[in-house]
Amino acid sequence: MATLVLHNVSKNFGNKTILRDVSFSLETGEIIGLFGRNGSGKSTLLQILFGNIKADAISLSLNNLSLKASEVIPKHHIIYVPQHPFLPKTMKVRDAIIMFHPEEKEQDAVFYDSHIATMTHKKTGELSLGELKYFEVVLLSQLSNPFIMLDEPFSMLEPLHKEKLKERLFELKETKGIIITDHYYNDVLDVATKSMVIKEGIGFPVMSVEDLKEFEYLSR
Repeated sequence: MATLVLHNVSKNFGNKTILRDVSFSLETGEIIGLFGRNGSGKSTLLQILFGNIKADAISLSLNNLSLKASEVIPKHHIIYVPQHPFLPKTMKVRDAIIMFHPEEKEQDAVFYDSHIATMTHKKTGELSLGELKYFEVVLLSQLSNPFIMLDEPFSMLEPLHKEKLKERLFELKETKGIIITDHYYNDVLDVATKSMVIKEGIGFPVMSVEDLKEFEYLSR
């Protein structure tokens, strides 16, 4: 089991406070749903965890070992699937699979996905936005890293792809800790084992749609 614990992260951009007090713990077998209005700091938090942005203050431990504020989570521990496509448009789907998964056994888990199997001959630029999103999530989720962060994984997905992705996330959480942030809140609540909303830079636990309304993420 892998464990990630985050306490009291804060981040300012100039005079604007984005995060002031966000804390959570994540273990293998858990899925955290992360909510917040645009500009609330959700993506900033993911970027901090991935090491692309430096926090102003942070207390972080990985598998009960404390990390200094100047350190980041080692890349072999955490994967970040960004909101926007990252694969070159001219790369074929099958070539991307082989590049990210050199071992044949690892490749098979992606190649034999019922949806991806129909597109392996295509270039990524030929895929719809929903197809590409689904492929990128599956592609990176098969890496061995124990934690994965998904930024808007349900965005642009057709209903069939959404349900297939949910099935895969339930399988993944057996070996990974997962963080999901997405405006499709019902889809996130369907898969999350616990959730939190960021409001005015502070993280609050939420359990339901009513809680999201209480914290004004949703209108009443």
